[in-house]
Amino acid sequence: MAVLSAMAAEDGTAAEYKDGDLEKALQEAETGEGAPAEEAEVPEEAAPELEEPEDDEGVEEHLRDAVEGTLRLKRMLSEDEEAPELAGGKKKKSKIESELSEEMQAKVNQLLTKYGLQLDKVCRHVLEGLDEAEVDMLVTSSFIPDKFNQWKGPGELVHQHVQMLHERAGVGGGTVDLVTTFKHRFKLTPEQEAALRKLSHKDLRYVLKEYDGVTPLEDVIEQAASTEADDFETEGVLPEASGPSTMSRFNRLELIDPIADAAVFGDANLTFALRLTKQRKALGHTGRIVATTFETLDCLRERYKEIDETIKTLEDHYAEVYHGVDCTRIAVDPRFKNMEDSLGAVYYNFPHAGAVSGFFDGHPCVNWRHENLMRLFFRALRSFVKPGGWVKVSSSKGAVGVRYSYIVGSAAENEFMHYETMPLLEWHLHRYGRSYGDKRDVYRRPEQGQGYNVQRAEADMVYTFRYTPTGEVLPPQRIRLPPKFGTLCDCKDGPFKSMVGEAKKNHATTLYKRFVTECSGTHVG
Repeated sequence: MAVLSAMAAEDGTAAEYKDGDLEKALQEAETGEGAPAEEAEVPEEAAPELEEPEDDEGVEEHLRDAVEGTLRLKRMLSEDEEAPELAGGKKKKSKIESELSEEMQAKVNQLLTKYGLQLDKVCRHVLEGLDEAEVDMLVTSSFIPDKFNQWKGPGELVHQHVQMLHERAGVGGGTVDLVTTFKHRFKLTPEQEAALRKLSHKDLRYVLKEYDGVTPLEDVIEQAASTEADDFETEGVLPEASGPSTMSRFNRLELIDPIADAAVFGDANLTFALRLTKQRKALGHTGRIVATTFETLDCLRERYKEIDETIKTLEDHYAEVYHGVDCTRIAVDPRFKNMEDSLGAVYYNFPHAGAVSGFFDGHPCVNWRHENLMRLFFRALRSFVKPGGWVKVSSSKGAVGVRYSYIVGSAAENEFMHYETMPLLEWHLHRYGRSYGDKRDVYRRPEQGQGYNVQRAEADMVYTFRYTPTGEVLPPQRIRLPPKFGTLCDCKDGPFKSMVGEAKKNHATTLYKRFVTECSGTHVG
């Protein structure tokens, strides 16, 4: 982009009259208009700097919000002044979230002084990436990271502590039924919760749909009792059955809108999409299924010898299969053109931004990728999921990469209401061919007796959300700031622990280039 701008600046006259009026050009030459007099020549240093247009990758106007956060993250990385130049020309100083207010900077410095870590760039990166409320929590708390911890550095301990503070204020990462999430969202009393648990299926469904936190809950319950069940819709069956158990059963049996489209993201070997396709066919659903993988087809063929047969079966069932799909960038993916407001159900099982050799997933130099994955995923879905549509994200409640709080928090930020959290083993669709989703799948799979490290099946959960847009314009998507190149060079954890000098700088350069590539939608590893 910078190269193109330089070319335009060098050939400014040609550009001005490229399609122009030759007669006007000659007249300007005769009168002296259009060219400054020699004595009034503008000094070179006073010439205004040309602004480079932002690269929006050609996204349509009505989809800009769906991809703005992704493009902003990409610009933040590519405009890092400390980083080595990549192919494409000179970098400009980033104007995006690059500077803290004086008040925030003072608080960050106060905390670093309190911790005795004024020169620790990783810890500074963590603190500068927090919002004001998070920084205030640390300022008023007695927490001080253990500088001599043999497992985790101070920056990682600060990052972990902030996440634990958030999670203590939530409903937890384990099994949570729909009444509990409703109670937490509206801060209901124990008496109101008890009243909800006694409601019939018809009445409870009405209350959960209509209650807005303003009208007294008791009035909404009375209104629900006077309504009639709609026998022509799937959700209208068993109106007098117990509300909580019946609605949870709907969720576990995957009784979704039969005519709505469904999309599956990040399905490495496509076995989950195949399971869903067969389920919908058995139920007589007519909505189409879009099955996607993050990897290319060539990569899948190297890892899964059965992939061509799986794809053929999916297509025989009229499913559409797309490869190389980044779920945070579907707004700029031409294959999703004209699919706005069409998805009634979306699935993403065990999301992960990819392992970085030498780092644990929770380290702040790599964990920002996992948190942003969820934030940008839900923001992208806002343009494609129809109101009332379902989104289900499976993950371990103990995951340290994509923490459960990232999933629940990102959904709430984008108006996806947390409906309930159910154990994966209780979900009708849980019997599919699990895979690692990386190079390990070539020679071993979890389904072949190989277990995930420190992961138990009973800890796997399905976080369920329903899209409930208010019609209000949301602020730009918050993103977790990536580390600057200088922060990577100063890191003393993970692969950098035993590196010094040029070797450390070279490895930091490799990581930086990888992060830029990933933020451009290209899979690495």
